[in-house]
Amino acid sequence: MGCIGNVLWFIFGGFISGLSWAVAGCLWCITIVGMPVGMQCFKFAALSFFPFGKEVHYGGGAGSMLLNIIWMIVSGIPLAIESAVIGALLCVTIVGIPFGMQQFKLAKLALMPFGAEVY
Repeated sequence: MGCIGNVLWFIFGGFISGLSWAVAGCLWCITIVGMPVGMQCFKFAALSFFPFGKEVHYGGGAGSMLLNIIWMIVSGIPLAIESAVIGALLCVTIVGIPFGMQQFKLAKLALMPFGAEVY
């Protein structure tokens, strides 16, 4: 089921979400200081392309919290809004609810990506 879910996901919203994360990663990688943030964006772009069968666990310390605050101001809010809007649109139909729930998972991740681990 995960393989079929990922293929359908990629067609119905995963491509847009993954592309947004990849663009954010490219913009962060322009400077040397932003490269660690950009690499984290690329990791979550891969998750955003194919999220079924994967879980996100949140953790981290004070450094993660500080970096999450900077991230949220610069890039996190637009990515979270995009995922929330796409998720709400997908939840209009019963068939789209699992895809909408994945978008809401990505919206939460867009607000707090640092200290999060993908399993």
